[in-house]
Amino acid sequence: MAPTVARSTIDITPLRQANLPIIFILGGPGSGKGTQCEKIVKKYGYTHLSSGDLLRDEVASGSERGKQLTDIMQRGELVPLDVVLDLLKEAMLSKLSTSKGYLIDGYPREVAQGIQFESEINPCALVIYFEVSDDVMTARLMNRGLTSGRVDDNEETIRKRLDTFHKHSLPVVEHYGTKCRTISAEAHPDEVFQKVSEALETLS
Repeated sequence: MAPTVARSTIDITPLRQANLPIIFILGGPGSGKGTQCEKIVKKYGYTHLSSGDLLRDEVASGSERGKQLTDIMQRGELVPLDVVLDLLKEAMLSKLSTSKGYLIDGYPREVAQGIQFESEINPCALVIYFEVSDDVMTARLMNRGLTSGRVDDNEETIRKRLDTFHKHSLPVVEHYGTKCRTISAEAHPDEVFQKVSEALETLS
């Protein structure tokens, strides 16, 4: 049986009325998503939201929902889609007055998440997929692991993360079709950002 966490009652009317652009940011581990999101925030004034960070913050808060999430993750189960969506709604509402748009980083992880997000909030304006070969992503992460000490930056774990990404996230890229811009992210970050900027200019 799937784990359950009580859903929050959230009035997202202000979010719908503001109708700010929503951009899904996709890319495997080590694809440079974080670097590019920082550049987008600096140049365009968008709000960068990472579903992983929101989950970690909720757990760290010690709230009732955070405790339930801790139990779910300790059992090795997936966090319910509804909970991630509620966390995103709350974060988007809290930044509404200062934001020019939203970068939703690492989300949706599968097609069903994207469909639910667009049904309950607003359709996304654009999907940016940072395409990098597995060899390059692995090399970047192994290199990062030498300095970061992150336990998930070892070759076996990296391979599993890449397999998971390909299995779940690539169908998302296909699902969004013409709404999705695929950007090769193996070049220098500034060159990659030039392509990102060109994609974002199509929204204005």
